[in-house]
Amino acid sequence: MDKDLKMTTKADNGTQPLSGDCDLHTHTQASDGMQPPAENVRLAREKGLAAVAITDHDTVAGIAEALEAGRTYGITVVPGVEISTRAGGKDIHVLGYYIDPDDPLLRSRLADLRNTRNQRNEAILAKLRALGIEITLPRVIAGLGRELKPDESVGRPHIADELVRLGAAKDMRDAFDRYLAEGAAAFVSPPRITPEEAAKWINEAGGAAVLAHPGLYGDDGLVRDIVQRSGLAGMEVYHSDHGPAEEERYLAMAKEFGLAVTGGSDFHGARQGVVFHGELGSRTVTVEVLSVLRASLGNRNKE
Repeated sequence: MDKDLKMTTKADNGTQPLSGDCDLHTHTQASDGMQPPAENVRLAREKGLAAVAITDHDTVAGIAEALEAGRTYGITVVPGVEISTRAGGKDIHVLGYYIDPDDPLLRSRLADLRNTRNQRNEAILAKLRALGIEITLPRVIAGLGRELKPDESVGRPHIADELVRLGAAKDMRDAFDRYLAEGAAAFVSPPRITPEEAAKWINEAGGAAVLAHPGLYGDDGLVRDIVQRSGLAGMEVYHSDHGPAEEERYLAMAKEFGLAVTGGSDFHGARQGVVFHGELGSRTVTVEVLSVLRASLGNRNKE
């Protein structure tokens, strides 16, 4: 990526003007991350980043804490979300940046998605029990070591943790490969909204929609179809699971369709001593991207 692209802009949570790099894809305990939102912000500051986005799965529950931490640590926090969708027989994720976390319609829509996630979790656990693994949702939640807060949710990584504790898997990767990944023994894909609907929800909540980690879908024809139909503002070109070839390919695609080029680590924290996806700050873009995303908000509002 072009690290020479720099800018100075007013921080989104009241800190001083900034320049530098940002990680636009991190998860917290509000979904399936291991750390409180404030810890992600502190770690971003420790890594020397100028900004960090909080993009939990189907919830905005971690944003308020992160924004407060941003004021404490003098770092920009971009309010975000990662919405679960389905297209072409695959789970597709759409990131939303600069959404209004207090928008009542968005919060209601995300609650519906979390209900779908809960139903999926129960179906996964039923499949695991049918395989002879004694696992229940209360045990998975107990493994968190804390109570779930309102609007937080359980995800597959939490189930993977319990599988490791039960001795049914060696580690998280083994748990996903054997049971939880697409095509594995206990994989469940419930009915979901389309990427187009997710982008519409994000736009209506004042945000900019970005296609997450296109390289994980293994189908560039599908990626192109989604881009052409979904009203996206950007594409996540730089991701912990993208190699140089994927980065080059999606950079060209983003330029072809006039999309903002974003990137992030997809940081979830460490489980059993292993960092899932990547360390916070391991994939970044310059903060110029933030002005591009915000400009897309202005253009959309004029339409």
